[in-house]
Amino acid sequence: MSRVNSWAVSDVLWSRVEPLIPVPERDPTKIYRRKPGAGRKPLPARRVFAGILYVLRTGCHWKAVPRCFGSGSAIHAYFQRWEQAGVFAALWRSGLADYDELAGIAWDWQSIDAAMVKAPLAQGAVGRNPTDRGKHGTKRHQLVDGRGVPLALVLTGANRHDVTQLGAVLDRVMAPRPTSGEQHLCADAAYGGRPAQETIVAHGYTPHVRPRGEEIKEKESGHKARRWVVEAAHSWLNRFRKLLVRYEKKDENYIALIYIAFAIICWRKVWPIYG
Repeated sequence: MSRVNSWAVSDVLWSRVEPLIPVPERDPTKIYRRKPGAGRKPLPARRVFAGILYVLRTGCHWKAVPRCFGSGSAIHAYFQRWEQAGVFAALWRSGLADYDELAGIAWDWQSIDAAMVKAPLAQGAVGRNPTDRGKHGTKRHQLVDGRGVPLALVLTGANRHDVTQLGAVLDRVMAPRPTSGEQHLCADAAYGGRPAQETIVAHGYTPHVRPRGEEIKEKESGHKARRWVVEAAHSWLNRFRKLLVRYEKKDENYIALIYIAFAIICWRKVWPIYG
């Protein structure tokens, strides 16, 4: 069986992406003819999306995109245009909807955590990274369901403490939360303290905030480990090499790349979207 590249756009994947791509509006009463010398022809949307996936997967610079996808500057221009049209946020919502329909979002046990990445060129959502000699860094605050599927995201500077974004993350869940049934929230000691506990309860969760030592003891006593799924989710994101180090200057561009990765994570839980 031949190996399928991770940036390949299968028919299954494209069937979910294509309806979300904006189509330029045209007057049906007019006949449009391309004038000679009027610039390059528009690139096929599927090839553009494959080029964006290539950048996301390999981490290469936009100008280093192979010519088989088209001009790197053109691919980047399409990417920014689609980001402004809300395509990538809609992509994540679509992935969550399909995942919920086919597997069901595991609302009963959710986990929250943050991860820091280097951000040498970032102009927003950036701060001094206390674990990297004060260099510029960005922090991804993430909420996941019981299987590690991403439900919410907040981007801040690396100098912002995890607990300060707790309420913001819980307010940004991208799928409608069920109104019935108990929902548990697992977190590490960074989310400890009475104000954090009150925030968790106010959002309808049962808090489970444990330092790492207590988690290990609970696991040894026979209790099932729950919080590890959010650590796995951070690892899944870092496999998209464009997210491992943030070279995007604009917050919205970096967030858009994360949204694409989130959508792919959702779909890979229910479909073999590659191959």
